[in-house]
Amino acid sequence: MTNQIQTDNRPKPGKYLTFMLGAEHYSLPILKVREIMRLCPITPVPRMPVYIQGVINLRGKIVPVLDLRARFRLPEFADRDRVCIIVVQLDNGDGSANLMGMIVDMVEEVSQYTEAEIEPTPDFGSLVDTRYITGMTKTKGTVKTLLDLDKLLTMDGDIDLQQVFREAA
Repeated sequence: MTNQIQTDNRPKPGKYLTFMLGAEHYSLPILKVREIMRLCPITPVPRMPVYIQGVINLRGKIVPVLDLRARFRLPEFADRDRVCIIVVQLDNGDGSANLMGMIVDMVEEVSQYTEAEIEPTPDFGSLVDTRYITGMTKTKGTVKTLLDLDKLLTMDGDIDLQQVFREAA
């Protein structure tokens, strides 16, 4: 596994939604975000990885929901008051798209990042898979990790997103 930064993976300047998991800040392109909603009842789906919590009914559409804390192998978050679901659009590579919900501890803000503010992903060595990190930015004294959603959801190769969408339907 290499930690080489590919030019097609480089984040573009623009608006990003910033959210938190514990004390860490993460950002994803605002154009991928469809909505932000309070945590609601989630229906479990059998045979899914532990980080796939199940599905929700979003205005008649079945949407798979994943727990980003579990995806990053972080401990459970005790304070559930600000926990929410970010509904994002994932590209299938064939021109179509699917919606997926991500449970996060709290949503912070929408930030505008310039090209000068975005730094490449640091080299953590060959043992750490950073393909889902497109870059880092430091704003207001806080380091924020920029995420590639499509690679984040398939980073371990242990999930077939199309299977998740089929089983959720």
